[in-house]
Amino acid sequence: MTENSRIALVTGANQGIGLQIATDLAASGLTVLLASRNLDRGKAAAQGIDGDVHPIQLDVTDEASIRAAVAQVEQQFGRLDILVNNAAISRANGPESETMQDYIQRSRATLISVDEVRTIWETNVFGVLAVTQAFVPLLRKANGASVVNVSSSLGSLSMLAPDNPYRTTFNPGYGASKTALNAITMAFAIDLEAEGIKVNAVTPGFTATALNNYEGTETVQQGAAEAVRVALLGNQGPTGVFTGSVNEIQPW
Repeated sequence: MTENSRIALVTGANQGIGLQIATDLAASGLTVLLASRNLDRGKAAAQGIDGDVHPIQLDVTDEASIRAAVAQVEQQFGRLDILVNNAAISRANGPESETMQDYIQRSRATLISVDEVRTIWETNVFGVLAVTQAFVPLLRKANGASVVNVSSSLGSLSMLAPDNPYRTTFNPGYGASKTALNAITMAFAIDLEAEGIKVNAVTPGFTATALNNYEGTETVQQGAAEAVRVALLGNQGPTGVFTGSVNEIQPW
Protein backbone atom coordinates (compact mmCIF):
# COMPACT_ATOMS: atom_id res chain seq x y z
CA MET A 1 0.00 0.00 0.00
CA THR A 2 1.30 3.44 -0.89
CA GLU A 3 0.78 6.33 1.50
CA ASN A 4 -1.77 8.01 -0.77
CA SER A 5 -3.76 4.98 -1.92
CA ARG A 6 -7.34 4.72 -0.75
CA ILE A 7 -8.43 1.77 1.37
CA ALA A 8 -11.75 0.08 0.61
CA LEU A 9 -13.46 -2.72 2.51
CA VAL A 10 -16.07 -4.80 0.72
CA THR A 11 -18.31 -7.16 2.71
CA GLY A 12 -19.48 -10.47 1.25
CA ALA A 13 -16.67 -10.20 -1.28
CA ASN A 14 -15.62 -13.81 -1.82
CA GLN A 15 -18.15 -14.34 -4.63
CA GLY A 16 -20.67 -12.67 -6.93
CA ILE A 17 -21.05 -8.92 -7.11
CA GLY A 18 -18.87 -8.37 -4.03
CA LEU A 19 -15.97 -10.20 -5.63
CA GLN A 20 -16.35 -8.15 -8.80
CA ILE A 21 -16.48 -4.90 -6.82
CA ALA A 22 -13.28 -5.89 -5.03
CA THR A 23 -11.65 -6.82 -8.34
CA ASP A 24 -12.60 -3.55 -10.01
CA LEU A 25 -11.51 -1.39 -7.08
CA ALA A 26 -8.15 -3.17 -6.95
CA ALA A 27 -7.77 -2.62 -10.71
CA SER A 28 -8.31 1.10 -10.03
CA GLY A 29 -5.30 1.12 -7.71
CA LEU A 30 -7.05 0.95 -4.35
CA THR A 31 -6.01 -1.19 -1.43
CA VAL A 32 -8.90 -3.62 -1.07
CA LEU A 33 -9.91 -5.48 2.07
CA LEU A 34 -11.84 -8.50 0.82
CA ALA A 35 -14.18 -9.39 3.67
CA SER A 36 -15.98 -12.70 3.93
CA ARG A 37 -17.58 -14.87 6.61
CA ASN A 38 -15.27 -17.75 5.74
CA LEU A 39 -11.65 -16.61 5.75
CA ASP A 40 -10.41 -19.55 3.67
CA ARG A 41 -12.88 -18.70 0.91
CA GLY A 42 -11.81 -15.10 1.15
CA LYS A 43 -8.16 -16.04 0.81
CA ALA A 44 -8.90 -18.18 -2.23
CA ALA A 45 -10.86 -15.34 -3.84
CA ALA A 46 -8.14 -12.79 -3.09
CA GLN A 47 -5.51 -14.93 -4.81
CA GLY A 48 -7.42 -14.55 -8.08
CA ILE A 49 -7.31 -10.74 -8.03
CA ASP A 50 -4.48 -8.61 -9.34
CA GLY A 51 -3.55 -5.72 -7.07
CA ASP A 52 -3.22 -4.92 -3.39
CA VAL A 53 -5.89 -7.20 -1.89
CA HIS A 54 -6.08 -8.37 1.71
CA PRO A 55 -8.58 -11.04 2.83
CA ILE A 56 -10.25 -10.37 6.16
CA GLN A 57 -12.75 -12.38 8.18
CA LEU A 58 -16.02 -10.53 8.76
CA ASP A 59 -19.42 -11.96 9.57
CA VAL A 60 -21.80 -8.99 9.55
CA THR A 61 -24.18 -10.81 11.93
CA ASP A 62 -21.51 -11.48 14.57
CA GLU A 63 -20.54 -8.64 16.92
CA ALA A 64 -17.24 -10.25 17.90
CA SER A 65 -16.31 -10.73 14.26
CA ILE A 66 -17.11 -7.09 13.49
CA ARG A 67 -15.03 -5.84 16.43
CA ALA A 68 -12.09 -8.03 15.39
CA ALA A 69 -12.27 -6.76 11.81
CA VAL A 70 -12.30 -3.14 12.94
CA ALA A 71 -9.32 -3.77 15.22
CA GLN A 72 -7.42 -5.46 12.39
CA VAL A 73 -8.07 -2.60 9.96
CA GLU A 74 -7.10 -0.02 12.56
CA GLN A 75 -3.87 -1.83 13.39
CA GLN A 76 -2.83 -2.46 9.79
CA PHE A 77 -4.05 0.70 8.06
CA GLY A 78 -5.17 3.24 10.66
CA ARG A 79 -8.19 4.40 8.64
CA LEU A 80 -10.83 3.36 6.13
CA ASP A 81 -11.68 5.45 3.06
CA ILE A 82 -14.51 3.40 1.55
CA LEU A 83 -16.94 0.92 3.07
CA VAL A 84 -19.02 -1.13 0.63
CA ASN A 85 -21.84 -2.94 2.42
CA ASN A 86 -22.49 -5.68 -0.11
CA ALA A 87 -23.15 -8.78 2.01
CA ALA A 88 -26.77 -9.90 1.66
CA ILE A 89 -28.99 -12.96 1.55
CA SER A 90 -32.33 -13.43 -0.20
CA ARG A 91 -33.60 -16.43 1.73
CA ALA A 92 -32.86 -18.56 4.75
CA ASN A 93 -34.86 -21.69 3.97
CA GLY A 94 -35.49 -23.75 0.88
CA PRO A 95 -33.08 -25.75 -1.28
CA GLU A 96 -30.13 -24.04 -2.95
CA SER A 97 -31.54 -25.04 -6.33
CA GLU A 98 -34.88 -23.36 -5.59
CA THR A 99 -36.18 -21.44 -8.60
CA MET A 100 -37.11 -17.78 -8.37
CA GLN A 101 -40.74 -18.61 -9.05
CA ASP A 102 -40.85 -21.12 -6.19
CA TYR A 103 -39.15 -18.62 -3.89
CA ILE A 104 -41.54 -15.80 -4.85
CA GLN A 105 -44.49 -18.05 -4.13
CA ARG A 106 -43.38 -19.25 -0.69
CA SER A 107 -42.10 -15.83 0.44
CA ARG A 108 -45.49 -14.14 0.19
CA ALA A 109 -46.51 -12.22 3.31
CA THR A 110 -49.05 -14.86 4.32
CA LEU A 111 -46.58 -17.73 3.97
CA ILE A 112 -43.02 -16.68 4.83
CA SER A 113 -41.98 -17.59 8.36
CA VAL A 114 -41.12 -14.86 10.84
CA ASP A 115 -37.88 -16.70 11.62
CA GLU A 116 -36.81 -16.52 7.97
CA VAL A 117 -37.63 -12.80 7.83
CA ARG A 118 -35.54 -12.24 10.97
CA THR A 119 -32.61 -14.14 9.47
CA ILE A 120 -32.72 -12.12 6.24
CA TRP A 121 -32.97 -8.83 8.10
CA GLU A 122 -30.07 -9.77 10.40
CA THR A 123 -27.75 -9.69 7.39
CA ASN A 124 -29.37 -7.16 5.07
CA VAL A 125 -30.44 -4.56 7.63
CA PHE A 126 -28.97 -5.00 11.10
CA GLY A 127 -25.67 -6.24 9.66
CA VAL A 128 -25.27 -3.04 7.64
CA LEU A 129 -26.22 -0.93 10.65
CA ALA A 130 -23.75 -2.71 12.93
CA VAL A 131 -20.86 -2.75 10.47
CA THR A 132 -21.28 0.90 9.49
CA GLN A 133 -21.49 2.06 13.10
CA ALA A 134 -18.39 0.04 13.96
CA PHE A 135 -16.30 1.46 11.11
CA VAL A 136 -17.39 5.11 11.43
CA PRO A 137 -14.42 5.97 13.71
CA LEU A 138 -12.01 4.73 11.02
CA LEU A 139 -13.98 6.49 8.26
CA ARG A 140 -13.64 9.71 10.24
CA LYS A 141 -9.85 9.34 10.08
CA ALA A 142 -9.92 9.39 6.26
CA ASN A 143 -10.09 12.42 4.00
CA GLY A 144 -13.41 12.31 2.14
CA ALA A 145 -14.65 8.89 3.21
CA SER A 146 -17.74 7.24 1.77
CA VAL A 147 -20.15 4.38 2.39
CA VAL A 148 -21.83 2.51 -0.48
CA ASN A 149 -24.77 0.26 0.37
CA VAL A 150 -25.69 -2.34 -2.23
CA SER A 151 -29.47 -2.23 -2.23
CA SER A 152 -32.01 -3.38 -4.83
CA SER A 153 -34.72 -1.89 -6.98
CA LEU A 154 -36.94 -4.54 -5.37
CA GLY A 155 -36.78 -2.46 -2.20
CA SER A 156 -38.02 0.70 -3.87
CA LEU A 157 -41.44 1.86 -2.71
CA SER A 158 -42.24 2.44 -6.38
CA MET A 159 -42.70 -1.34 -6.42
CA LEU A 160 -46.01 -0.78 -4.66
CA ALA A 161 -47.59 1.14 -7.52
CA PRO A 162 -50.55 -0.82 -8.98
CA ASP A 163 -49.06 -0.73 -12.48
CA ASN A 164 -45.62 -2.01 -11.44
CA PRO A 165 -45.09 -5.42 -13.10
CA TYR A 166 -43.02 -6.67 -10.16
CA ARG A 167 -45.50 -5.55 -7.48
CA THR A 168 -46.57 -9.09 -6.61
CA THR A 169 -42.96 -10.13 -5.88
CA PHE A 170 -42.62 -7.68 -2.96
CA ASN A 171 -42.31 -9.61 0.30
CA PRO A 172 -41.47 -9.11 4.00
CA GLY A 173 -38.11 -10.83 3.55
CA TYR A 174 -35.71 -9.66 0.87
CA GLY A 175 -37.84 -6.88 -0.62
CA ALA A 176 -38.76 -5.20 2.65
CA SER A 177 -35.20 -5.65 3.96
CA LYS A 178 -33.91 -3.55 1.07
CA THR A 179 -36.58 -0.93 1.74
CA ALA A 180 -35.29 -0.77 5.31
CA LEU A 181 -31.71 -0.63 4.04
CA ASN A 182 -32.60 2.40 1.91
CA ALA A 183 -34.04 4.12 4.97
CA ILE A 184 -30.92 3.32 6.99
CA THR A 185 -28.80 4.69 4.15
CA MET A 186 -30.62 8.01 4.44
CA ALA A 187 -30.32 8.02 8.23
CA PHE A 188 -26.53 7.66 8.00
CA ALA A 189 -26.33 10.20 5.17
CA ILE A 190 -28.14 12.78 7.29
CA ASP A 191 -26.13 11.99 10.42
CA LEU A 192 -22.72 12.13 8.72
CA GLU A 193 -23.36 14.92 6.23
CA ALA A 194 -21.81 17.64 8.38
CA GLU A 195 -18.62 15.57 8.66
CA GLY A 196 -18.27 15.18 4.89
CA ILE A 197 -18.76 11.41 4.87
CA LYS A 198 -20.90 10.44 1.87
CA VAL A 199 -23.46 7.62 2.23
CA ASN A 200 -25.32 6.31 -0.81
CA ALA A 201 -27.26 3.30 -2.04
CA VAL A 202 -26.95 1.56 -5.40
CA THR A 203 -28.89 -1.16 -7.16
CA PRO A 204 -26.94 -3.67 -9.26
CA GLY A 205 -29.96 -4.70 -11.30
CA PHE A 206 -31.06 -8.28 -11.91
CA THR A 207 -27.58 -9.81 -11.80
CA ALA A 208 -26.93 -13.53 -12.14
CA THR A 209 -25.63 -14.58 -8.71
CA ALA A 210 -26.26 -17.21 -6.04
CA LEU A 211 -28.78 -14.75 -4.57
CA ASN A 212 -31.24 -15.60 -7.36
CA ASN A 213 -30.01 -19.09 -8.30
CA TYR A 214 -28.11 -17.47 -11.22
CA GLU A 215 -31.37 -16.62 -12.97
CA GLY A 216 -30.43 -12.95 -13.33
CA THR A 217 -30.08 -11.34 -16.75
CA GLU A 218 -27.00 -9.18 -16.13
CA THR A 219 -23.36 -10.14 -15.59
CA VAL A 220 -21.51 -9.51 -12.35
CA GLN A 221 -19.44 -6.92 -14.21
CA GLN A 222 -22.62 -5.01 -15.02
CA GLY A 223 -23.96 -5.52 -11.51
CA ALA A 224 -20.81 -4.18 -9.84
CA ALA A 225 -20.35 -1.16 -12.09
CA GLU A 226 -22.50 1.38 -10.24
CA ALA A 227 -21.15 0.48 -6.80
CA VAL A 228 -17.62 0.88 -8.12
CA ARG A 229 -18.43 4.20 -9.81
CA VAL A 230 -19.94 5.64 -6.63
CA ALA A 231 -17.12 4.28 -4.46
CA LEU A 232 -14.49 5.96 -6.65
CA LEU A 233 -16.19 9.36 -6.46
CA GLY A 234 -14.84 9.98 -2.97
CA ASN A 235 -15.66 13.43 -1.60
CA GLN A 236 -16.55 14.63 -5.10
CA GLY A 237 -19.81 12.74 -5.11
CA PRO A 238 -23.27 13.42 -3.68
CA THR A 239 -24.72 11.97 -0.51
CA GLY A 240 -28.09 10.42 0.25
CA VAL A 241 -28.89 9.27 -3.28
CA PHE A 242 -30.06 5.94 -4.71
CA THR A 243 -28.71 5.16 -8.17
CA GLY A 244 -28.66 2.35 -10.68
CA SER A 245 -26.89 1.73 -13.95
CA VAL A 246 -24.66 4.64 -15.04
CA ASN A 247 -25.84 7.16 -12.45
CA GLU A 248 -29.54 6.59 -13.10
CA ILE A 249 -31.52 7.99 -10.16
CA GLN A 250 -33.76 5.37 -8.54
CA PRO A 251 -36.97 6.14 -6.66
CA TRP A 252 -36.77 5.46 -2.93
